Amino acid sequence: MAIINTTPDSFSGDGLAGQLDAVIDRAKRAIDAGADLLDIGGESSRPGSSGVSVEEELRRVVPTVEALAVLGCPISVDTVKPQVMQAAISAGASMINDINALREPGAVDVVADSNCAVCVMHMQGVPRSMQVSPSYANVVAEVSAFLLARLEVLDRAGIDRNRMLVDPGFGFGKTLDHNRELFRALPVFGKLAPVLVGVSRKTMLGQMTGLSVDQRMAPSVVAAIAAAARGAAILRVHDVVETVAGLKVWRELGIGETL
Repeated sequence: MAIINTTPDSFSGDGLAGQLDAVIDRAKRAIDAGADLLDIGGESSRPGSSGVSVEEELRRVVPTVEALAVLGCPISVDTVKPQVMQAAISAGASMINDINALREPGAVDVVADSNCAVCVMHMQGVPRSMQVSPSYANVVAEVSAFLLARLEVLDRAGIDRNRMLVDPGFGFGKTLDHNRELFRALPVFGKLAPVLVGVSRKTMLGQMTGLSVDQRMAPSVVAAIAAAARGAAILRVHDVVETVAGLKVWRELGIGETL
């Protein structure tokens, strides 16, 4: 899953707000490099972010989805707003990627009335304050229970399980230790539904390596391969060329073989 940000304030510094031609070019290059899915974001969810209006997010997202829909690659839209979900689906999106797990009133109904896939993510708190002092008694058990409860809500709304994915929410109200525990437990989440993993360039990798966000390509690729080895179904990444190459080498050298 290639990340295509249409924001001016992405944590990774790659936002392309108001630059539709550049967005199309980036999407084409991602597809050529081997991306199977494009994830469009019109609102930053980085720690400390305060969000944007529905109107502004629609202005960023809808023209982007319309422009990219003709490329033939499935499009996911990263949003928490039901209005944006509805408009994005009408514009050609085939997946909703919601950090708020469809908890906004009306969000479940929008997805239930469509044929699109949906990824529900765990987040403790809200982006503006989620990293202030995240705390859990048992992070794996609590995140797993939350995701299971959200899947059951979707079930009751008539959404087919084959359309659902889960995301443990790395960096969304978690310390480095929490992120490590969740990563090791990826097979646990895979028993609930296919797992989407998004750790590309994130602070957790900077904490592990001491590298700035613009130097985290190699750690991101290693993390993506480690996630794949633990059963992740979708890898949400900035660096498509390098991640595809890393996965190819990993597969060529033999999945599951031991030294």
